[in-house]
Amino acid sequence: MAKTNTKSTNTRKKATKKNIAKAIVHISATFNNTSVTVTDEMGNVLCWSTAGALGFKGSKKSTPYAAQQAVEVALMKAKEYGIKEVGIKVQGPGSGRETAVKSIGSIEGIKVLWLKDVTPLPHNGCRPPKRRRV
Repeated sequence: MAKTNTKSTNTRKKATKKNIAKAIVHISATFNNTSVTVTDEMGNVLCWSTAGALGFKGSKKSTPYAAQQAVEVALMKAKEYGIKEVGIKVQGPGSGRETAVKSIGSIEGIKVLWLKDVTPLPHNGCRPPKRRRV
């Protein structure tokens, strides 16, 4: 017969949040949605938010206002990590990209160091689809 231990052996450590000074904000603005991801400089995801996760549905997800709200929610979560300075990477042709960048600059306590557009552009790669006739 096996002995049963009365004390629990599963002791959990208290979760401590990292204290990170610099971060990168990745904004992916598509025609249908806007997603914001905050990472550290190594690329490890700290927090994220999307327009769809905030309750915007359908065509409202692609509006500049929804993008602004997604950025504000993501950066409020990121402030818990002690972030003071951010770099911004913007990708995609969506309507929320300009508003998202402006709203990062307006958040108090966060300084924007750089801004980079990382939208992939073809260097004469695949042949585009034939021209649409309506």
